[in-house]
Amino acid sequence: MSTSTNELKTFTSFAEFYPYYLSEHSNKTCRRLHLVGSIIVLSVLFTAVINQQWALLWLLPIIGYGFAWVGHFFFEKNKPATFKNPLYSFIGDWVMAKDLLIGRIPL
Repeated sequence: MSTSTNELKTFTSFAEFYPYYLSEHSNKTCRRLHLVGSIIVLSVLFTAVINQQWALLWLLPIIGYGFAWVGHFFFEKNKPATFKNPLYSFIGDWVMAKDLLIGRIPL
């Protein structure tokens, strides 16, 4: 991982990235908003597939990122990791949701 503040941090694995991801989600309200967004995304995805309402799929990024970005901009007061590490950040959202639900990370 690069440590210079003037360049983007680079990670060689998700295992290396995840502690950084969690450090960017230290605010409890931000984490809760991520979880709510993730649950709604799964609900809308399930509804779209079951009812074959494919137009609902356009809502998924708006819902998922909308809740997360409100958490970052208004509560965490930082820039979402999505802008720097989109793939690892996407994976991190789902791993953090699981960790929140099983109690590994406090809600």
